[in-house]
Amino acid sequence: MGTATAGLADALARWATELDPSEDDLALARRSLLDTVGVMVAAREDPLAPLFAQLPEAGRWAALAHVLDYDDLHLPSTTHISAVCLPVALASGGAERAYLAGAGVMARLGTALGWRHYSAGWHATCTAGAPAAAVTAAIARGLDADATARAIALAIPAAGGVQRAFGTAAKSLQIGFAAEAGVRAAALAGAGADADPLALEQWMALVGGDPEASWADTPAVPDGLAIKAFPCCYALQRPIAAVRELETSVPADGVRRIGVRTPAASLAPLIHHSPQTGLEGKFSLEYGIAAALLDSRPGFDSFSDAGVRRPDATRLMRAVEVAATDGGDHLLTGEVEIELETNAGAAVRTALALPPGAPERPMTPEELRAKLVLCGAGELTELSWESAAEFVRSL
Repeated sequence: MGTATAGLADALARWATELDPSEDDLALARRSLLDTVGVMVAAREDPLAPLFAQLPEAGRWAALAHVLDYDDLHLPSTTHISAVCLPVALASGGAERAYLAGAGVMARLGTALGWRHYSAGWHATCTAGAPAAAVTAAIARGLDADATARAIALAIPAAGGVQRAFGTAAKSLQIGFAAEAGVRAAALAGAGADADPLALEQWMALVGGDPEASWADTPAVPDGLAIKAFPCCYALQRPIAAVRELETSVPADGVRRIGVRTPAASLAPLIHHSPQTGLEGKFSLEYGIAAALLDSRPGFDSFSDAGVRRPDATRLMRAVEVAATDGGDHLLTGEVEIELETNAGAAVRTALALPPGAPERPMTPEELRAKLVLCGAGELTELSWESAAEFVRSL
């Protein structure tokens, strides 16, 4: 792709329209299809699902893919790529190539926006997601590079979203808005709507990104995607996994104090310290640790309103003491250290750098299959890109 300076939208559009996926790219797309659609199957039972009927198809599907916070994550950009790009590809009649083109643009834009953008409070999945959704829909429609660049520019007005939405219905709805905006932008560009592609540079400067970033052409999604083992914010995956990997099992009712030492960057989205709802619990370090102690493998019931309000969970949350160390520029910076002190005065300690599902510690096919079964979607191992859109419509 080379260096993107004055023609960032043009460079991204040219890369997307010329993309020739490798076998590794296609394997990533296949895994993303199964994982994302599986999570959508589970999300049908979420209390917020009826709200999504107010959105057009792509937005409805994207919100459904994200509402459980069980969807994948691109760590360098801190964006939930598949929750945006996969529903847009399916709703627009596209397949692997449309998904990978949008996913690649989202990864590159999100990385250029950087940790400073995310830590300032922007919801990067939405800011990078709207232009990426436009690319996904444009490739699905067969638009050329010029029209695709205009579609990116037309999506810029919708490239917003903030982290105060975390723990509310607005978080998944913001994802839906980004997807919907991309589909609309591609349709307008395809119909001949004019736009200045340099709008992307101006927007990047306004939101603190680096419009002069440079990227390699391959793979389509640099650094891969992290698959979640637990249905909650990615920042909770590591502390939950660390508690579960303690060599000595400690009963939850025998814990007096829980010490957590972790880089400050890994705490950025964990904004709820005394959660009262299941959604808030998905963004609470204190509750994530309590759920790991109480439930062994936290699942959908763990992140329900009733689960968060358990008296035992409240007690354990109050026992958590957090020491945030300086530095870090992504959610898996450094490692998390956890110490459990028992009522008898004994202590057990553990430290963890990579949770299950991280790109460097990928899920095995068996582990992904087990996740699909947990989602009530064990039959999806036979799902194809050609049949996926109709399957999702049947939900």
